[in-house]
Amino acid sequence: METKNYQHLLVDQKNGVARVTLNRPDVRNALNEVLIAELTDCFSKLSANMSVRVVVLHGAGPVFCAGGDLHWMQRSINFSPEENRRDARGLAEMYRAIDECAQPLIASVHGAALGGGMGMCSVSDIVLSMPDTQFGFTEVKLGIVPAVISPFVLKKIGEANARRYFLTSELFNADIAKQIGLVHEILPADQLDARADTLAQQILSNGPQAVREAKKLIRNVMQLPLDTALDHAVELIARLRTSPEGQEGLRAFLEKRPPRWRQPSQESK
Repeated sequence: METKNYQHLLVDQKNGVARVTLNRPDVRNALNEVLIAELTDCFSKLSANMSVRVVVLHGAGPVFCAGGDLHWMQRSINFSPEENRRDARGLAEMYRAIDECAQPLIASVHGAALGGGMGMCSVSDIVLSMPDTQFGFTEVKLGIVPAVISPFVLKKIGEANARRYFLTSELFNADIAKQIGLVHEILPADQLDARADTLAQQILSNGPQAVREAKKLIRNVMQLPLDTALDHAVELIARLRTSPEGQEGLRAFLEKRPPRWRQPSQESK
């Protein structure tokens, strides 16, 4: 990944793992136009970087992400309809870039994930949370709705849960977030980072191309009619079984040895 100094993001890449930290702790990592543009740029570049195999997302300070920045939202009051559409489109493209990131994304959540922070949880592949984290879709309190994040949230928690939490704007804890499918694991503060590291290492032990293809498979199959999805699956497994990585994985299993994975080429992205 080309080194770039971001204003509101910290990015550290080492041994196949990229750690992205939202770095606006003074405003609880609230989203503004600068952070939105930086996240879009960052995840687009990470996705294209074949040396990055896992991404871990953190928030600096006491809160993961408190949603939209109040000053940013205040400015939107004076926007024209076209300016508001352009502003919302930028936010939508940010979530798309994160959602379509080629690598698995692990979100390490603490403090609170509200509004736009809920969107970030929804576009993450694995979400880890501290027990006392507060979650909520608080938009209707402000006379608006969680519109841009809704396609990602509904896929994550389903219509029934969205009907309750979109409409009530009530806050809920990590236990409920886990029950509705938003969070995968709840861990104490002193174990959160270590668990993210363990999961990252688990992913690194798998075939690099296979992991990318598995993530792409999930996205593709969810969007396709059954017959088309099955045709896609047949073609994919036929291709991967005869790929160098598939051959190496099978040989390693039969020979009872660890596989020697090669870095996937740019063409296999």
